[in-house]
Amino acid sequence: MRMLMQEDLNFLLTNRLPRRWATTMVGKVAAIEHPLVAKPALAAWRFFCDVDLSDAETTRFASLRAGFVRRLRDGARAFAPGVGVVASPCDAIVGAHGRVEDGLLYQVKGFPYRLEELVPDTGVATRFANGWFVTLRLTAGMYHRFHAPADLTVEGVTYQSGDCWNVNPIALKRVERLFCRNERAVIEARGAEGREMLLVPVAAILVASIRLTFLDTERTLRERGPGRRACDVTVAKGTELGWFEHGSTIVLFLPAAARLCEALRDGQPIRAGEAIARW
Repeated sequence: MRMLMQEDLNFLLTNRLPRRWATTMVGKVAAIEHPLVAKPALAAWRFFCDVDLSDAETTRFASLRAGFVRRLRDGARAFAPGVGVVASPCDAIVGAHGRVEDGLLYQVKGFPYRLEELVPDTGVATRFANGWFVTLRLTAGMYHRFHAPADLTVEGVTYQSGDCWNVNPIALKRVERLFCRNERAVIEARGAEGREMLLVPVAAILVASIRLTFLDTERTLRERGPGRRACDVTVAKGTELGWFEHGSTIVLFLPAAARLCEALRDGQPIRAGEAIARW
């Protein structure tokens, strides 16, 4: 494992193979419930991915996919109370975060990208051009479902097809504008007193799908096709919004009037429900 984490070798193994083909194959294998496939796949996942199932609803899974999208026991995640408190939507490792400066932000130090490259609608991007952002990376062993960070009304979802580069720190230091290249969804939401928020789930290599609970979990966003879909769905803080079928990243955007919690640090593990900002 130390050899595999050597940066150049890790980058070669995860990003120089045919990414879309590998993602499709893993998606198919992950869905197989036959024990001759599912048992070794689950064993490899638990061995290599530092999987913690201590708060899972069950530890017995029919397939690798079932392990990826596992539910937690009731009460396993408590969401920070308060109308003005914004909680983390998912279990994650905190990445780059801070102020969006005239539409410019960072995937890691020294690797900037523009908000309008990530968010296809320039009108939406402009509203957060001097706001705040937090990058939340979900590893392969983490709980893969994500939730409403506050009491919200979801007003629109835009799906953007794209590549599936790895989103780990090794790739983020080598691939410019990586998040803007990858498949992603832009979830537009509004909270109390008209406070706006964007959640941008970004897919990555081996991520077979992004599914949104408030739209249609029978079909992936990829199957529904690109474009914007208007919504009018009210969800309470902590309500499930969707899931990845492998680890990936969510970039959360808040307006300029918000403030991120001062305790946030790059590389910090965080759980769904912990406070990350205030409106």
